[in-house]
Amino acid sequence: MKVTFLTAGTGSYHCGACMRDNTLVTALHRNGHEVALLPMYLPMQLDEESPPQVGNAPIFFGGINVYLQSKFPFFRHTPRWFDALLNGAGLLRKAASRSHMTSPRKQGEMCLSMLQLEKSGLTKELEKLIEWLAVHEQPECIALSTALFAGMTRELKKHLGDIPVIAFFQGEDTFLDTLPEPYRKGCWEEMQERLPECEMLIAPSRFYAEVMSKRLDLPADKIEVLPNGINLEGYGKCPTDGPEAIGFLSRMSQDKGLGDMVDAYLLFQEIGNFPSCRLKIAGSCPLGDEPFVQKQKEKIEEAGLSHLVDWEPNVSREEKARFLGSLTIFSAPMRYSEAFGLCLIEAMASGVPVVNPGGSTFEEIALITGGGKTVPPGDPRLLASAWDELLADPAEAAEMGKRGRRGVEQHYSVEVMKNGFLKLAERACAKTVPRKL
Repeated sequence: MKVTFLTAGTGSYHCGACMRDNTLVTALHRNGHEVALLPMYLPMQLDEESPPQVGNAPIFFGGINVYLQSKFPFFRHTPRWFDALLNGAGLLRKAASRSHMTSPRKQGEMCLSMLQLEKSGLTKELEKLIEWLAVHEQPECIALSTALFAGMTRELKKHLGDIPVIAFFQGEDTFLDTLPEPYRKGCWEEMQERLPECEMLIAPSRFYAEVMSKRLDLPADKIEVLPNGINLEGYGKCPTDGPEAIGFLSRMSQDKGLGDMVDAYLLFQEIGNFPSCRLKIAGSCPLGDEPFVQKQKEKIEEAGLSHLVDWEPNVSREEKARFLGSLTIFSAPMRYSEAFGLCLIEAMASGVPVVNPGGSTFEEIALITGGGKTVPPGDPRLLASAWDELLADPAEAAEMGKRGRRGVEQHYSVEVMKNGFLKLAERACAKTVPRKL
């Protein structure tokens, strides 16, 4: 099968969707399929190697070009060599590091432009993408890593033939709901109109499929469920003779729950049953999150606990596996309804029991794997009490960790994801017969 994935890069921090797509593309490539992974907006920040051909593709709809062409008509007519200069990976990564300075209004304008692509001033960027697909890829199927790319579907089919398009959901509601009006409403309406033009819609969990079914007024059976999977190589519980450790691995931001994690640890230490238990925090820390992280460090210092807290920003895959293997309990108390939560699967793959707030995808993952327990969301005190209870029962913690590892092997490995994707892609391709390019 020849499949091309269009994936939005982040430039400066690890993104679950990018890592999911890269893992899936690598597995398909090893299985003999012709696959491509084309970065959109910004370079991808990955923690695993990609197939050789992935690095040969340019960045499409480069963030700087999209911004300039949206705001200033002059840049819609600049030569391609000039656009290529603005698409340099180094320049885009520098721009990504300042993305926290972009206003929600500007984000809304660009998001709506991408969903109304044929009406926008971005046709030059679209022409580059279509030309590359026609000349270099000639795919049998196109996979959009986010439903926010659905504005491309109409034009892709128009110029490449009636090619099947698959769109993945990956947390669009969280982003769209932060946009000001009229962009929030406009983007939701455009997605509702455009997504039925795709042959297939895929969500990473049953929970998120139900969320988007309601938000987009789509029949529940129109959204397939394909859980994200990870490469299990390198993950495994590492023996440690050190003290107990509770860990967090995600973007170090308020939305990802770092503040609640710190508050829960301070309350946990007030209980006082495990005074030597450490708090270990790892994950990406973009420039815009640094002031928030500093506030958390100050809270810990004021409590006199800095000597018990470790910070490991921007870890590599090897460092991540080692970090997870050093933990006794893992938590990532996201403040929003996470579409999946890849870090939870990575912790379970390491044999670490997970304690997390419910009301989101984690309840589904915990039920399927048996590798974790949930507490009511929104209360760090309940999270702290759950840590205390599990640490007091090491036999149950160990058994929960074993169940989690087995559950990930059975339901959330890259092989399971690859095989599931192939079945879905074959169904999508059977719905239409693309013309020869």
